[in-house]
Amino acid sequence: MKLGNSLFHARKRCGMSQEEVAEKLGVSRQTISKWETDETLPDIRQAKRMAVFYGVSLDDLITFDADVQEIQQIIERTDEAVEEKIDWTSAWGKRYPILLQYQKEVNSSNYARRLGEMLDELKEEYSYNEQDALLVLKDILAQVWKSRKSKK
Repeated sequence: MKLGNSLFHARKRCGMSQEEVAEKLGVSRQTISKWETDETLPDIRQAKRMAVFYGVSLDDLITFDADVQEIQQIIERTDEAVEEKIDWTSAWGKRYPILLQYQKEVNSSNYARRLGEMLDELKEEYSYNEQDALLVLKDILAQVWKSRKSKK
């Protein structure tokens, strides 16, 4: 996504007009328009001010992805009752078929026992509840995945 499109979506997400942003930044509405259409680029100081104004990091503003923001907003609005109804394995299995196949091949009970022990360790050592321990373990696994991926 181009910077102009990122600026446009960030502004829209905040529910602001070009005029309002221009006034806050001390530039003209036309300047905001030119930035959003990639006709010109804001200087680094203005880009940083916009990031602060829009409540995102400069890095996020530069690589802003409206789809990711929409997904995050949907997650925030989804209540627990709806989450309980979703078969996540089936939903993700459409994209990652291994999720629908591994049960036939993998000794799941062996892994489940060891993961259960790790969950219990987190709960005991840090006084986490069941859900928090699961989320921490999931996040640690994601970090391991990213680390291994970046080494390739």
